Amino acid sequence: MAILWAEHVTKNTAKEENGVFQRVREYFSEEEIIELTLICGFFNLFNRFMDSLCIPLEVQGEVDKIKKSVSLDPEKVEQYLHRMSDAWPDEIPPPNSD
Repeated sequence: MAILWAEHVTKNTAKEENGVFQRVREYFSEEEIIELTLICGFFNLFNRFMDSLCIPLEVQGEVDKIKKSVSLDPEKVEQYLHRMSDAWPDEIPPPNSD
């Protein structure tokens, strides 16, 4: 559901797409939706800034190395996400005061 929201925020269609906000509200609190929206906005701003000024994120040689070495197995990703979800604490402790 976060990806659906990110896609609509990125394409600036979140307010036009009937029901997408309501669908997202079924899964996330208002605070979480605000955080998701801010993160999407930040990355959209950063990407547009870098692209507009033709600033490469990485040297092409490094990108090519990654392309050759990375393969994504959907089953392994699903297993990883399940492990992370199972290990997620019921309550998040407050931040340290220092």
